[in-house]
Amino acid sequence: MTKTNYIVLMLCCILYACNNDENTIQLENSLASLVNANEIEIDNVIACASGSKSDQNTVITYVYPRPGATDIRYYETSRIDVDKDNYKNYMHIDIESSDFFSGYLKKFTRSTTEEKWVIITFFEESKLHLSNPIRLKHITKPTEFTDELTITTGAEAMPSFSWNDGFFDDNNIYFQVISNTNNELLSGTYTFQKQFQYYKLENVVLNITQGIPPPLDPMNSYNFTLMGVSEDNWVNLLIEKNFTP
Repeated sequence: MTKTNYIVLMLCCILYACNNDENTIQLENSLASLVNANEIEIDNVIACASGSKSDQNTVITYVYPRPGATDIRYYETSRIDVDKDNYKNYMHIDIESSDFFSGYLKKFTRSTTEEKWVIITFFEESKLHLSNPIRLKHITKPTEFTDELTITTGAEAMPSFSWNDGFFDDNNIYFQVISNTNNELLSGTYTFQKQFQYYKLENVVLNITQGIPPPLDPMNSYNFTLMGVSEDNWVNLLIEKNFTP
């Protein structure tokens, strides 16, 4: 073997080894690897994502970590035109979550110029729980931020809130949060209707409130936050409004 052929052979071996190492790392970082190693529960993590008020390329993914949830992770695909139900297409992105509503919820903030699919996972009671795939739409359907809202107050300090869809009308469900001036969540509820009254549960289809929330004090002010969420878990509409009951 000539010296030139030997050098070419060695380079090929090095490239092959590097490719194998890269493939191994990708496999270990894939959601499929985590799923295969654990007992799982799917469609069991409440999560959605919105755009940002200030930056078109920033996406914020919100998750409700039930009490006892640990090791919350963010997985995403490399692009949007992949099979969203194939866990091999999701890679772990090592970013830390931050507190939302004083830690009642968590959020992942991510900068990306491409729309992708996202899945949030955490462990609870030794099982791996996975959210439904979240479709990022910050380019094609940027989240609308507004304070347009109708608030009806009464003698019982149990105000009623009603709203309309914004630019996009494909909202499938609405998430309402009442919080105090310290940004502590008092109630978190979901409705299919564009109306919610504190703290009436007749039209509530999902309730993440822990315990019974306190009565509202007419002498204090509070915050109302509304997310209009599409079937693929994208927040089309985000309303924030300060009010006094």
